[in-house]
Amino acid sequence: VRGFRVEPGEVGSVLAGCPGVGQVVVVAREDVPGDVRLVAYVVPADGGTASGEAHMAEVVRRFAGERLPEYMVPSAVVVLDELPVSVNGKLDRKALPAPAYTASSGRRPGTREEEVLCEAFAEVLRLESVGVDDDFFQLGGHSLLAVRMVSRIRAVLGVEVPLKDLFEAPTVARLASRLAGAEVARKGLARMERPERVPLSYSQQRLWFIGQLEGPSATYNIPVSLSLSGDVDVAALGAAFLDVIGRHEVLRTIFPVAGGEPCQRILPVTELGWELSVNDVTAAELPNVVAEAAAHVFDLSSEVPIRAWLFSVTESEHALVVVVHHIAGDGASMGPLAADLSAAYRARCAGTAPAWQPPPVQYADYALWQRESLGDEQDPESVISGQVAYWRDALAGAPEELELPFDRPRPAVASRRGHMVPIEVPAEVHLRLAELARHEGVTTYMVVQAALAVLLSRLGAGTDIPMGAANAGRNDEALNDLVGFFINTLVVRTDLSGDPTFRELLARVRESSLAAFDHQDVPFERLVEELAPARSMARHPLFQVMFKVQNNAEAVLDLRGVRAEGISPGTSAAKFDLDFTVVEVPGSGGLRGSLVAAADLFDRRSAEVLVARLAGVLDVVTAEPSTRLSGVAVLDDVERQRVLVAWNDTAAEVRAESLAELFEAQVARSPEAVALVADGVCLTYAQVEERANRLARLLVVRGVGAESVVGVCLERGADLIVALLAVLKAGGAYVALDPAYPGERLRWMVADAAPVVVLASTRTADVVGGAVVVLDAPAVVAELAGHAGEALGVQVGGGNAAYVVYTSGSTGWPKGVVVSHRGVVSLCGWLGVHVLAGMGRVALTTSVSFDASWNQLAGLFIGCELHVVD
Repeated sequence: VRGFRVEPGEVGSVLAGCPGVGQVVVVAREDVPGDVRLVAYVVPADGGTASGEAHMAEVVRRFAGERLPEYMVPSAVVVLDELPVSVNGKLDRKALPAPAYTASSGRRPGTREEEVLCEAFAEVLRLESVGVDDDFFQLGGHSLLAVRMVSRIRAVLGVEVPLKDLFEAPTVARLASRLAGAEVARKGLARMERPERVPLSYSQQRLWFIGQLEGPSATYNIPVSLSLSGDVDVAALGAAFLDVIGRHEVLRTIFPVAGGEPCQRILPVTELGWELSVNDVTAAELPNVVAEAAAHVFDLSSEVPIRAWLFSVTESEHALVVVVHHIAGDGASMGPLAADLSAAYRARCAGTAPAWQPPPVQYADYALWQRESLGDEQDPESVISGQVAYWRDALAGAPEELELPFDRPRPAVASRRGHMVPIEVPAEVHLRLAELARHEGVTTYMVVQAALAVLLSRLGAGTDIPMGAANAGRNDEALNDLVGFFINTLVVRTDLSGDPTFRELLARVRESSLAAFDHQDVPFERLVEELAPARSMARHPLFQVMFKVQNNAEAVLDLRGVRAEGISPGTSAAKFDLDFTVVEVPGSGGLRGSLVAAADLFDRRSAEVLVARLAGVLDVVTAEPSTRLSGVAVLDDVERQRVLVAWNDTAAEVRAESLAELFEAQVARSPEAVALVADGVCLTYAQVEERANRLARLLVVRGVGAESVVGVCLERGADLIVALLAVLKAGGAYVALDPAYPGERLRWMVADAAPVVVLASTRTADVVGGAVVVLDAPAVVAELAGHAGEALGVQVGGGNAAYVVYTSGSTGWPKGVVVSHRGVVSLCGWLGVHVLAGMGRVALTTSVSFDASWNQLAGLFIGCELHVVD
C-alpha cells in the first residue's frame, strides 16, 4: 500500500481490540487502477449501530491512528450489520461493498478558500472528501501529485502557489492561510491562434538541434514492446492507431526547415499514408526483428514521429512494437496513449469510431503558449527573466564535469551505447526510507537523491554534486491527458561540504529541490544557452548524472480478449554518464528501477557495483540518519581489504646491484642486440658499453668516484645516453642539465650541486660554468681513444647516489633531490614486469632532467631498444 508491505491480518488484529467492535476484516482494495488502499469492515459488538455508523467508523479510525503507523491506518472504515459469507461459510470478499473514502479529519472548511482547497485536495488525491486538517502527503501525495495540486489551485483559485508552500503547509487550513499574499495566476493554456509557421517548443528545438549535430540515430526513441496473446483484430488495431494519431496532432507532425528555422507542420490524417506494419515471423526471428524495429531511425523532416509493427508468430501469439520519437512524447505520454489506443480498439472491434471529445488543446497550442507565458527575456519583469536570474546564481561555480569512477577515459565523441542493470532496494529499507521522508518533510525522491549524492561524493566526485532531475512539465491542467514532449530537465545541486549528517543533508536537498521546482519553467535548452558551459560531443552539459523517480500512472494497454505483457529491451541508449530511475512498487514494497551506464566509460560489472553500493548507502542512512558523510562506508570488507592491504603489499626483493652492474649484465646477455637509436646512429649493447667504459675511465682520471656529482649538459642524442652511463660506471652521480633551460637556472644548479666536472659539447659549453670537459673537442676525443673499452669494475652500494634531480621548488628556487641506485634498480624491476615486458622498443621523449624519464630509460637496462626522439 503506497509502497509499504502490509499484512491486513495484523491490522485487523489491532482493530479487534477496539471497544465496541465485534468482528473485523481488513482488505486491500484497488477500486481505481493503480490506487491500492486499506479498507476495514467492522461489525459492532452489540449487533447494531445505535451509536451511528459514522461515529463507529471515526472511533475505529482514531483507535487505529493511536496504535499503528500512518501507512497501516485504513483509508476507510465500513460498518456492516454482518460480514458477507459464501455458501461454505468463508468470507465472501467479492460481496464486500466499495467504501466511500473520506479523509481522517472531521473538521469541515470554514471559508470559501478552504472549501475550494478541500475539493482540490480530494480531486487530486482521488478521495471522497478531505478535512481542513488533513495532510496532503500523509494522504498519499507525492512530488508529481504536488505539481498537479499547484496546477489545480491555479485553475480554481487563480493564484500562483509555490511548490515550497505546499511542502511547508501541507494541510488545507495552513495552505489557505498563505493564499492572501499569493500572486495572480498567469494566463492559462487555451487554444491559440496559429501562425503560418508554428514554432517548435523549447524542448523540441533542442532535440532537433541534437539531431542536426549528431546525425540520424535511435538515441531519442521511446520504444514500447509488448507480447500479445490472443486473437488480435489486425484491421481494428490499425484503424485504432490512426484514430489516436488523428486525436493527437503531435503524432502527425513533421519538422521541416522554413526560412532557416525548423517549424511544426501538422499533416491531415488523409495525407499521412501511415499504416500498421504487419509481418509473419518465426519465434527465432522475433528478438531480432523487435530490436530492429525499436532502433528505427526517423527522418523528422518528412516522417511523422510514430511507427508501429505487429509481428505474428502464430495466430494467437504476436509482438507489438510502438516507437515514438521523443520530440513527440515523453514517459507521461504513454498512459494517455495506451488509454486512447485501448478505447479506439474497442470501438473499432465493435464497428464504430471512438466516441471521445477532442482534447481541449493540442501540442502546437502549448508551444505557442509556452513562449507567450514565459515572456520576453528583455523584459526584467517577465517570468523567464526572473527564473533565468535564479538559475544563473544557483549554478554559479558548479563543476562542469563530475569526477566519476570511470573504467576508461572519456572518448572525444560519445557512442550513446549503454549498460542497463536493475535496481532493487528491499522492502524493509523502503519502509525506513518512507518513514524518514515523512518525518523530515521530504519526498522519496529527495531521500534517494541525497543518498546518491553521498555515494558519488564518497567515490571521489567531490562535495558539489549537480544532478539532472526530470520534471513532468505538465504545469497546466489542460496537459494532463495530452500526448507530447512536455518533460523539462532541472539541475539540482547538492552541497555536501562540512561533513553533514544525512538528516542535515536532507534539509539542504529539500531546499535546493523545492527552489528548483519553483523555477521549473525555464527550458533546459535555454538554460544551457544562458550559462554557456563548455560544449562537448562527449558529455552532457551542466550535469552528467540523471536521477528520477518514476511516479507516472502506469500505461495499461487493454485490448479486448488479448493479454499484453511487456518485453524487456535488449539494449539501452545512454544519454548521460549515469541515468538512475527508481519506482516505488505498490503492494510488494521496495524500490525497483534501473541504471543505464554509458558503455564508453563503465563496464557492466562496474554499473552493477554502483547499484549495489547505492542500496548499501540507503540501508545505512535510513537506519541511522544522524550518520555523517564521512561515516558512510561504500566499500565492503573484501574491497576494503583489497585497497588497504592487498594493493599496498608492494614488498618485493630488490636486486643488490648498482645500475652499472644491471646494464653490464644486460650487455652480457645480448651484446649484439640493438640498444640505442638516435640521430641515424644505431648502436648495439656492446658498442654502447665500450663507449661508456672509455668515458668512465676519463672521468676517474678527472677525480670522479663514489658520491661524486658530475654535470651532464648535452643535446639529445647517443652521446647524452653514453655520458649518463659513463658517470654511473665511474661510481658518480649525474645531474642532468638540459641545455634548453634558461642559462641562469643552469648556472644556479651547477653552483648548488658543485660537480667535480661538467660534460658538455662545443654547442653547450658556454651555457654552464664549472670545470667543463668538451667531449667533441679534438684533445678530449684523442684522450678517449687512448682509454681501454673494458669495464672498470668500480663498486658502489645500493644506497650510493645515482643521480640528482632538481625540482621546481616551493620557494621559487630549484631544489636538488638525490636518488639512490637501489631506488632506480627497484623501478627498473617493476617496469620490466608490469609495463615494459614484451616491448621491443621504447621512445625517450621527455627531458632527462625530468625524473619520470626513467620510465623510458629503464628500457635500456632490460633489453629494449631505446629510441631518442626529439
